[in-house]
Amino acid sequence: MTADSAIQAAYLIAAILFILGLKGLTSPRTAVRGNMMGAAGMLIAVLATLTDRQIVSFEMIVAGLAVGAVIGIIWAVRVQMTAMPQLVAAFNGFGGGASALVAAAAAFLPGTIEGVPPIQVDISVALSAFIGSATLSGSLVAWAKLQGILWWQPRGLALQLLSNASALTAVVLGVLYVLDPESMWLFAGLCGGAVLYGILLTVAVGGADMPVIIALLNSCSGLAAAATGFVLGNDVLIISGSLVGASGFILTQIMCKAMNRSLWDVLRGDLGEAAAARPQGDIYAGRVKSASPEEAALLFDVARVVTVVPGYGMAVAQAQHAVRDFAQLLEARGTEVRYAIHPVAGRMPGHMNVLLAEADVPYERLYDMDTINPMFTECDVAIVLGANDVVNPAARDEPGSPIYGMPILEVDKAQVVLVIKRSLSPGFAGIPNRLFVNDKTLMLFSDGKKAMQDLAREVRDL
Repeated sequence: MTADSAIQAAYLIAAILFILGLKGLTSPRTAVRGNMMGAAGMLIAVLATLTDRQIVSFEMIVAGLAVGAVIGIIWAVRVQMTAMPQLVAAFNGFGGGASALVAAAAAFLPGTIEGVPPIQVDISVALSAFIGSATLSGSLVAWAKLQGILWWQPRGLALQLLSNASALTAVVLGVLYVLDPESMWLFAGLCGGAVLYGILLTVAVGGADMPVIIALLNSCSGLAAAATGFVLGNDVLIISGSLVGASGFILTQIMCKAMNRSLWDVLRGDLGEAAAARPQGDIYAGRVKSASPEEAALLFDVARVVTVVPGYGMAVAQAQHAVRDFAQLLEARGTEVRYAIHPVAGRMPGHMNVLLAEADVPYERLYDMDTINPMFTECDVAIVLGANDVVNPAARDEPGSPIYGMPILEVDKAQVVLVIKRSLSPGFAGIPNRLFVNDKTLMLFSDGKKAMQDLAREVRDL
């Protein structure tokens, strides 16, 4: 077997591992194994690529590995699980930026890639630069929003026109660059227009829509990598990028379906036209029943089935370990504890799953929305921890509501609902939550972590 054949065989094995790894990620039970298979595939692909001395010197490779390893170790140690959405957004941006840099290298150093037709290189460079640059700037905006650094959320026709104009300008410059690859100002303009488009595309997206935009940016980073594969004539990069692009887009569609909104509405930051709603005071005044931790603890003295509904408030309070400890306390008393996970709860796809996994909550206790909804009728107590719009009955019962039609966790069908929140503040939709005035609902106003710790203490004293 020749060296080139061995490299291609290694790429084939890596591609198979990528596919099997992606399949493993479809279930929490096989997610760890899938992640390891994907990592193994990437290791094989990297080692096979390093055998080709035509890339760069091994000294440069070692230097790059050292810098990347140091940055990766620092982030792995310092970044909290609650900041995982920001980290994912940053990684998406780095993936897009890397693709754009490869495109720039191919543009400024033409003729250095052997065996790849010039027209393929030129078209792929334009695509990689456009998608990669837009992904980089859009991901940085998403990171800034998640980090709480950027609060700007413009909307309206002017923003849409400017966004469309920037995209159209970048596309036109890309076409002109393909026709005249020697004009580097066309390539620079293409990248600049794409960067502006990424910013304008992401800046209008609200905080609760971040699971959608992160999935979309992940898809874009994969498409940029696939385009880079055509630039380099690298089959495994084309395959892996295509897999990431396709899976990210499918996940984006799943997130939109879970919110009953189109991707276009998400990108515009549009919640639709709501019917005139009464002020919150008119809905909540005199109808909210609050409870102390001592009173709420009595609910669990005879509860046989308890369902925890985590939301972004749990992530903010970093309450996942306190939730686990409380659940273990109830289980020791003979109570069955379940976890109801809404697809868009949190700030990234699977946010609640990641936090609960970090707290060593068993995978089999986590139920998706379609599975858990019919089970709420047999639930004695449902604990809503920091969730809001995803449990609002208005999505089911009020046709005039801006969230009408959005699938929700039907916690109001439980015997008793205990809502843990700091205040009666609305969710992203900006509308009152009818669940808070339901006859079955008790409100425990407190920080999520402190509330769970207080409940645990009171239950022990029962």
